[in-house]
Amino acid sequence: MATKLLLGIDIGTGSSKGVLTDTEGTVLATSEQPHDLSLPRPGWAEHDAEEVWWADVTAIVAELLPQAEGGEIAGISVSGIGPCIVVTDEQGNPLRPAILYGIDTRSMAEVAEITERLGEATITKHCGNPLNAQSIGGRMLWLQRHEPEVWSRTRHWFMASSFVAFRLTGAYVLDHISASYSEPLYDVGTNQWTPWAEELADGVPMPELKWPSEVVGHVTAEAAERTGLPEGCPVVAGTMDSLADAMSVGVRQPGDAVVIYGSTMSIFLVTDEFLPSRQLWSNAHLFEGTNNLASGMATSGSLTKWLRDVIGPGVDFAGLTEEAAAVPPGSHGLLALPYFAGERTPLHDPDARGVIAGLTLNHGRGHIYRALMEATAFGARHILDVMQAAGGRSTKAYAVGGGTKAGLWPQIVSDVTGLVQEITEQSVGACYGDAMLAGVGTGLVAEDADWTTVTGLVEPDPEARKTYDVLYGMYRELHRATEQLQHGLAFLQAQEEREEKDAEHG
Repeated sequence: MATKLLLGIDIGTGSSKGVLTDTEGTVLATSEQPHDLSLPRPGWAEHDAEEVWWADVTAIVAELLPQAEGGEIAGISVSGIGPCIVVTDEQGNPLRPAILYGIDTRSMAEVAEITERLGEATITKHCGNPLNAQSIGGRMLWLQRHEPEVWSRTRHWFMASSFVAFRLTGAYVLDHISASYSEPLYDVGTNQWTPWAEELADGVPMPELKWPSEVVGHVTAEAAERTGLPEGCPVVAGTMDSLADAMSVGVRQPGDAVVIYGSTMSIFLVTDEFLPSRQLWSNAHLFEGTNNLASGMATSGSLTKWLRDVIGPGVDFAGLTEEAAAVPPGSHGLLALPYFAGERTPLHDPDARGVIAGLTLNHGRGHIYRALMEATAFGARHILDVMQAAGGRSTKAYAVGGGTKAGLWPQIVSDVTGLVQEITEQSVGACYGDAMLAGVGTGLVAEDADWTTVTGLVEPDPEARKTYDVLYGMYRELHRATEQLQHGLAFLQAQEEREEKDAEHG
């Protein structure tokens, strides 16, 4: 009997990745396809769903299938960036490029209009959080207003994962998690479309809702011919990339949490009930009966990269980390606010700005580097405080991402927040979680299967915690004391940018 194999594919902003595994989680082969991000106008970010999403999937399949070595592809799952939207005709042919997630801010006027029409309290009650730049309802209204000829021909709308699922199976579906990020179309408390979804979609039907691991169909003869995949192979719904990543490290039961160390820092906390929050994102989670509180800072690893670039040639992250590790907790009285690119959760303030306070002639680059790490840790504590106030409770936290490698940053986060973090071996990421979802949906992998390898444990240092408790109070006060100044400086920066653009265009 042929070995049963699982295929997971994740469509990212700058590349798509695929993995072939067996049902025990052993990685047999991987593939990566880079692609371009289109930025056609300021505030716009797009992908060509045909030339990027579908082309990447077919290329990954073509690269991985020969490496199956006689094994049988027994399940397929695809995840992708989101929330995003591509509109298509009845046959699933895209009518325009896909509008991507929060890096595309074109529909802010429509977001404000929908919020005024429905009321922020009503939206938060049903959707878990207020509307934001990436809310799908705003994108739909933008298309109706600005591209009515496109909308008049629209018969389906998809995210990256559901677009590929449709191409493979012909099923018009969307997973509950992606739907829960589609404010204000989805009611997180009832796991159904909201009463006003059809009105906002203006005649375009809503897809059928499925959980990420549910089998939604099987590879059609046409899809098999176009991709080389076996006809009749089961395909599950899939989901958004960050949630597939959570699946890959075992964050799926109430109380589980994950801290993702990257260019930005994200924290997910699984809950067993719907907990709306004006300051966080409250969404459906991987399996029926679970929800999550989610967050995302605007900067974290990007701050340390900024400092390295400012310092210039001759210094690397390893050297800066070594210098920072020699500095005691609190960076000898240095305190920073990490809002160098505004802030997402929990402030939702694009006009917030970074601050470094307490500088003296005795401070060096190691102090500043550590202070920036500590700033992101204070930001994480602020998020966890808000999660706790909303009713979330963490019993176990995983730490993943490139920022875990050196060890200092996770230690600072544990010292500041009190979290005990399990460092996991770096997997191939979201596509690995996709393979797990495909296995769960086909009955080949248990829902509670653990493919995670823990490589380290980070526990808080009680003495450092005492120092950070004092500084955290100062951190919060520093923001309150400088908030109006931050906004004033943001206004001046925007004004200067406008003047520079006007000068360039004569």
